[in-house]
Amino acid sequence: MKVLFDHALPFQLAHGGVQTQILRTKAALGAAGVEVGFLRWWDEAQEGDLIHLFSPVRGEYLDLARQKGRPVVLTSILSETCNRPRWRLRLQGLVVRTILRVPVGRGIQGQLNWQAYARCTHHVVGLAAEQAVLQIVYGVPARRISVVPLGLDEAFLAAGPGRRDAPHLVCVSTITPIKGVVELAQLAREARVPVLFVGKPYDANSAYARAFRELVDGRHVMHHPHVGTAGEMIALLHAARGFVLRSRFENWCLAASEAAACGLPLLLPDLPWSRERFGDAAWYWTGHRRRDVERLRRFHRECPSLRAPAAARCGWTGVAERLRAVYTAVLASSR
Repeated sequence: MKVLFDHALPFQLAHGGVQTQILRTKAALGAAGVEVGFLRWWDEAQEGDLIHLFSPVRGEYLDLARQKGRPVVLTSILSETCNRPRWRLRLQGLVVRTILRVPVGRGIQGQLNWQAYARCTHHVVGLAAEQAVLQIVYGVPARRISVVPLGLDEAFLAAGPGRRDAPHLVCVSTITPIKGVVELAQLAREARVPVLFVGKPYDANSAYARAFRELVDGRHVMHHPHVGTAGEMIALLHAARGFVLRSRFENWCLAASEAAACGLPLLLPDLPWSRERFGDAAWYWTGHRRRDVERLRRFHRECPSLRAPAAARCGWTGVAERLRAVYTAVLASSR
């Protein structure tokens, strides 16, 4: 079995969780005996049994793959959509179905990636909330969807709790508006709670990155821009008092899972992804600024007596085994 990975956005333009997911998945599949390569768009002689996409594509891509006898598995990162309420998903589904049924504007419809959801061979998502998006919005039947969680490196699975003797909380995140780091830094200064931010921006010269740097004071807002190894990240997590995140949406926050594996209590946005992953075992923001200032103070104060959520954890080896089963089933049904 040879699987070809394809993704629309180069890592040099946007680092982060998707890059980690793709690279870790590829390495784990290789260790499990599945031959995996990146699809070389310029190489017409490249061979492969199956294409695994990590971003939607136009319908033409899928039609050509079908003609070549190559089934396509699609992993969509439905971060924003899967955190919408069900009534909005149903309304969105009605809009999508209406547009795709209108007998005019076929040229416009051909540009829409929406068709990929209905026309790819199989879907792989990380959350049941993402599966609900595919079913409610795009009408994908459940039999064509597999929920496969993201994995943790073995180093994090084996890490266990640390000393947690530093006075600060830690936030591991790209410095970008979606992650809400400027807003969290403002809360930290207002609450007088020390928070160490670990991560870097996509563009160090962007207005958002500059706004964040202006908030770094070394007391309540600290910044560690780069982590080179899992061991270094584990050391930072083991020292921190707790983990905090204020992102607008996520689909699966690896950083939160890594923090929990290192024994940290979590303060997270109250959204479908976080509730599905951690339930009532995590702390959640209220969504009201004044109350959230007090929530941050209280979380920081009570962290020494709090435990990490006991959420189910899967290594990348387990992810590879489940994906290999998906690939095998897809190839068998496509013959």
